[in-house]
Amino acid sequence: MIKRVLLSLTTFALVTASAASHRITLFQPSVVSGTELKPGDYKLEHSDSKVVISQGKQSVEAQVKVESGDSKFSATSVRYANAEGKYRVQEIRLGGTNTKLVFAN
Repeated sequence: MIKRVLLSLTTFALVTASAASHRITLFQPSVVSGTELKPGDYKLEHSDSKVVISQGKQSVEAQVKVESGDSKFSATSVRYANAEGKYRVQEIRLGGTNTKLVFAN
């Protein structure tokens, strides 16, 4: 029983350690995976092909493709596609890294 608990905790720690965490600011209502997020500051965590954007109790999960830019991005930026008067998050470039998160449609 104790070995099983330790194995579960170790697995959780490895999964948590592999997720990268960043802060983003949305300046306008933004749609992610069909959910509209209000303007504000959010925590962004990503690992492999999944991203979770959260603020307080609200959390949205989305599938992304992780790409590398040619050089580091100087600041975090959010790129949008405007569809039916809504701003759908299309891409997030993470400042201080060369990582670009491209959201699935």
